Amino acid sequence: MTHPIHCDLGKLLGRVLMSLIFISAGWSKIGGYEGTQGYMESAGVPGILLPLVILVELGGGLAVLLGFFTRWAALALAVFCFASAALFHYVPGDQAQMISFMKNITIAGGFLILACAGAGKLSLDNYLRGK
Repeated sequence: MTHPIHCDLGKLLGRVLMSLIFISAGWSKIGGYEGTQGYMESAGVPGILLPLVILVELGGGLAVLLGFFTRWAALALAVFCFASAALFHYVPGDQAQMISFMKNITIAGGFLILACAGAGKLSLDNYLRGK
């Protein structure tokens, strides 16, 4: 069954919108490395994991944006969203943190759908599959 072009455009737009926050966050962590490392350690997460966090956010965000290894990148970002929600935002007495918690859970759900649906025709995955 073929999908209409608006579905492929929707997947492209969805990938762009979902990736921007992670590309931006990963890039900002490079410039604010020490501060981010300190924040992670204050939450009980070893600061030595920061390069992995940057790789997942920046690398995964770019992969989703381009539609390159999309299913794997989306799955990695879904796991990342669940982990960061639980480790940094689950504070039942703090409404702002609970909103961030729910946003992370929601974004993880979107990434799980992307992992199952794939990037669509307007992606490097589709282009490379045709080669």
